Amino acid sequence: MERKIYQDLLKWKNDDARKPLILQGARQVGKTYIVNYFAGKEYQNYIYCNFEKEKGLEDFFTDLNPENIIRKLANYKRKEILPKQTLIIFDEIQACPQAITSLKYFNEEANAYHIIALGSLLGVSVNRGNFSFPVGKVQFLTMYPMDFEEYLRANGEEYLVGQIKDCYERNTPLDTLFHERALDYYKEYLFVGGMPEVVENYIKNKNPEMVRIAQQTILESYQNDMGKYNKQSEIPKTKIVYKNISTQLAKENKKFQYKYVKSGGRASEFESAIEWLCLAGIASQLYRIEQIALPLNAYMSLSDFKFYMNDVGLCGASQDLHFDDIQRDNPLLYNFKGGLTENYVFNQFTSNGFDLYYWTSGNQAEIDFIVRIKEEIVPIEVKSSDNTRSRSLSVYSSKYTTAYSIRLSTKNFGFENGIKSVPLYATFCIK
Repeated sequence: MERKIYQDLLKWKNDDARKPLILQGARQVGKTYIVNYFAGKEYQNYIYCNFEKEKGLEDFFTDLNPENIIRKLANYKRKEILPKQTLIIFDEIQACPQAITSLKYFNEEANAYHIIALGSLLGVSVNRGNFSFPVGKVQFLTMYPMDFEEYLRANGEEYLVGQIKDCYERNTPLDTLFHERALDYYKEYLFVGGMPEVVENYIKNKNPEMVRIAQQTILESYQNDMGKYNKQSEIPKTKIVYKNISTQLAKENKKFQYKYVKSGGRASEFESAIEWLCLAGIASQLYRIEQIALPLNAYMSLSDFKFYMNDVGLCGASQDLHFDDIQRDNPLLYNFKGGLTENYVFNQFTSNGFDLYYWTSGNQAEIDFIVRIKEEIVPIEVKSSDNTRSRSLSVYSSKYTTAYSIRLSTKNFGFENGIKSVPLYATFCIK
């Protein structure tokens, strides 16, 4: 399945100022697959090392001299390692701190060797480890689950992707039949999500039950990591906070509240658990911004945030959401569907590299996302259906000058009264 990050890997390979690359991302987002595929397509040969599965590899890194490491790896793998022609892949590098440190010396002394290091829990390990991290000596890329554009392409819908992008740029409605097809795929994606293994499973079998089994397996692997790579005292807190993310998205007020995690719960009790989930890449916070001014980051409230899971499919799976409830727009799903839709939009924006915030005006109004697009600060309102009646954008516009606003809903493309109407399936177009 085509992944956009392939082009980023290609740019890295061809960059004369290239440094060892660290590809970050949660488990099961497809890091190992895409790097091995990239290696097979773009290099004469490659070697693959997995520090979790190949015990003893860490012994090669007691001496951090790059040439010595290369010699040992070449003999162990029985492959010639050639500068610029061999890709060296270090998978689950967080399991070998010395290998992380070695990247500094490869950059300084042997940069002709191309190295990509992969880490599912690298953020957790670096934050809590006692080893030297090669600051400034490596490049970073973050990989996320498949966004909706990648999902459409995996389904062979290249023409539909092109039409969606064209209508987005021109603010003209997509032909009704294509609009309805795109909405059908969107509803499908809310259930399936973007985990590559799950997507492949559904495309091959069209069986929601098999999708759910695959999703539960991923959720269990996340739970196992919480127990394996965490302080003993933090394990139960981390697990209960993770489960509570999707639970709180079903509430009308989607601000994350500790009292719903535990009666009388406070930030100090759960902040380490929240930090672990964010560092592991399986959840992210969206902070409230107190006023619209630059730089946006300077005006965020650290005590007010919403919490989203890294994949909308896993979000639904954590609450055992039924496929038919999404397909048939079950009215009993109203509140949770709103939270699920926000989680979807958040995932799409995150994949596109946005710094995101939300804004409130007391109890009068709430803007779901505030983003910077080129030189403009743009308010974005999210609606889970075609009912777009809301006064929040009006309240915002009365307080702040904005060139335009964006409303995401199930309505077709258009532009009216300063509001750019974008169907939810076209969120990936906003860059």
